[in-house]
This record gives sequence, C-alpha cells and structure tokens, in this order.
Amino acid sequence: MLEEVKEVIEKEIKPLLAMEGGSIELVSVEDGTVKVRLTGACAGCPMSQFTLVNFVEATLKEKIPEVKEVVAVDDSKERFEELLRR
Repeated sequence: MLEEVKEVIEKEIKPLLAMEGGSIELVSVEDGTVKVRLTGACAGCPMSQFTLVNFVEATLKEKIPEVKEVVAVDDSKERFEELLRR
C-alpha cells in the first residue's frame, strides 16, 4: 500500500497543492493510517485541516480503499530547532 499512496500523492495531490504554493510529504503508512506533513503555503494555513480531510484524505480513500485516515504530522518545532543547530 505504501507504493500506491506514494504514487497518488506524487501524481494527483502534489501537483494541485503546488498550484497554490503548497506541498505535501509522505511520512508513513501503517495499518491504514497515512501520516503526512503539509509544507510550503499549506504549513500553518488556516484551511490546512480542510485540505487534509476534504482533498488529501478523500483522494487517497477514493483511489486506495484500504486507507482509513490521513493524519498531519506537525513537527515544525523540532525541524526549526534542527535548522538552528546547523
């Protein structure tokens, strides 16, 4: 299922998010739960939860029935601290 999720994200979801200045990274797929990181304009956008559920999750569930839910991972604090250490 991991490869299927990657393909849908790369071919169908990422291009549409990019049109609005956003992007998405696949973090993991486990037991039907897909974890993603919204980046670019999507990170911190007030509509990001709407985008996550009504676009990302809906698209993945439509294409891959085994997908149960899509969850956004917010590790921005950890990523920021890592950048500071460089």
